Amino acid sequence: MEFIALDDQPFSVVEDVGFRSLMEFLEPRYTLPSRRHFAEVCLPEIYNIVATHIHELLARDIPTISFTTDIWSSDVSPVSMLSLTAQWIDKDFNLMKAVLHSQEFTGTHSASAISDAFEKMFQTWKIDKTKVHAVVRDNARNMTKAMMDSGLASFGCMAHTLQLAVHDGVFSQRSISDAVAIGQKIVGHFKHSPLAYSRLQAVQIQLGMKAKRLQQDVSTRWNSTFYMLESLLEQKHALATCAADYDLPATLISSSEASAADVIPSVRALRRLLSKEADTDHGVKTTKTALLEAVNKRFDQIESDPIFCIATSLDPRYKDWYFDEDVKQRLRAILDAHLTPAAGAEDETHGRESADHPRSKRPRPDGARPSLHDMFEEILEENGPERPSTTASQQLDVFLAETPIPRGETALGYWRNNHLRFPELAQMARKYLCAPCTSTESERLFSSASHVLDEKRNRLSCNKAEMLIFVKKNMHLTKK
Repeated sequence: MEFIALDDQPFSVVEDVGFRSLMEFLEPRYTLPSRRHFAEVCLPEIYNIVATHIHELLARDIPTISFTTDIWSSDVSPVSMLSLTAQWIDKDFNLMKAVLHSQEFTGTHSASAISDAFEKMFQTWKIDKTKVHAVVRDNARNMTKAMMDSGLASFGCMAHTLQLAVHDGVFSQRSISDAVAIGQKIVGHFKHSPLAYSRLQAVQIQLGMKAKRLQQDVSTRWNSTFYMLESLLEQKHALATCAADYDLPATLISSSEASAADVIPSVRALRRLLSKEADTDHGVKTTKTALLEAVNKRFDQIESDPIFCIATSLDPRYKDWYFDEDVKQRLRAILDAHLTPAAGAEDETHGRESADHPRSKRPRPDGARPSLHDMFEEILEENGPERPSTTASQQLDVFLAETPIPRGETALGYWRNNHLRFPELAQMARKYLCAPCTSTESERLFSSASHVLDEKRNRLSCNKAEMLIFVKKNMHLTKK
C-alpha cells in the first residue's frame, strides 16, 4: 500500500502481469490481494495510522500554526479540490509541515462556501482558531473574503503578487508581450510535432550541441516564461539552422523554506536593484521603470502589516535593518507591546559573545552589473553595526544591536542555539517565523493531485484520492 501511495501507482498495478511476475520471483509463497482489498481495506488502514500521528503532532505544545490553501481543478475529471497544509515550529526550532486536506470542493466557489469548508476542516483536526497565526492564500476576492468571514488572519501569496507585478510592469510592454507570444509559438511547434523535434535534435548534434528540449512556459509563472526565453536564446543557432531548411511558425530575434520574514527585505532589495542604472540597461530602461512602478504598487502596504514586520525583525538575518527610521520606531513599539515584563530583566551583557562583528564589504568589479544579492549587502552596510539603545527591554536591545547573521545561515538554526539567551524573543520567533510567504506547499500538493487523478485513474473517487495524497505527503512524519 505504501508503494501504491508513495509512487502514485493505480490500484490496478497489483493485477499487472509484470508486477505479479516480480512478486512471484521475490516470494513465490505470497498471494497478492485484489485491487479491491487495497482500495477498500489497506488504504483506509494506512490513512488512519498517518492521521493519528498527525493528530498527536498537532496536540503537542505548539504556540501557533500557519496554513496555506488553494483551489485546484482537474484536467482529466470534473473535480475541484480545496487544500489545507499546516506549518509550525516545534520546541527544538525545527520547521514542521503536514498536509491536512485536499478534499473535494463541489458547488460554487463562493466566500461563504470556502469559509464553511474551513470551519469543518479545523473541527476535523481540533484546531483552535486562537492558535492560527496566518493563512497564505491567493489574491482572489472570494478567498480573501472567506478568510475575513472566518476571522482568520491571512495574506496573499508573495509569488502570486510578484507575478501580478511582473505582468503589470513587464508583460504590459508591447515589445515584450510580442516576443513572448512568438516564443510560445516556436516552443509549441516543437512540442506538438515529434518530426519537428527530431529535426531540431539532429541539428543540435550536428552543431556539437547537447540535445535539449525547449522549455514550455506557464502563463501564471513569470519565471517559467523567463526560462522559456532563455532556452530559446541558448538554442538560437540550432533554431536558425532549422528555420533555413524548414518552416517555423515564427522567428525570434534577438530562481520551500522562505518565510514571511523574507518578504520585506526581498521587496526592498528588488526596488533598489530596479532603481539602479547599469551599462546593460540599454533597451530595457522603460521596462525597468514600469516594473519598479508595478512592484511599488503591488507591495505598497507591505511595511504596514505586522505579520511581515515582526517576522522580519525576529529573523536574525534581517532584524530591523531593512526599515526606515519611522518604521523602526513604530515596529519597536509593537515589539515592546508583545514582550512580557520579564524580558526587561535579562542581563544586557548576557550572550554578547558574537555581537558587533563588522560586516566586510564585498567588492564588485568596475562595470559589473549589480545583482539582487548586492542589494541585500548594501542595505546592511548602510545601517552599520553601531546601534543606539532605547528604553525598550534589554533583551530586545541586545538582539537588535548584534550584527545580522549571514543570509546563507538559517533563522531557525540561530534560534535553536540562542533561545536560552533570548527566551521571550524565541517564543515570538516560533510564532512569526512559522508563516510561509507563498502558497507553494498547496501548489505542490496539487501537482501530486494531478499525478493521482491521471488518465489511468480518472474515475478514482475524491475520498480515495485525498487519502492517497495524505499518505504520500505525510508518511515521512511517521518514520524515524
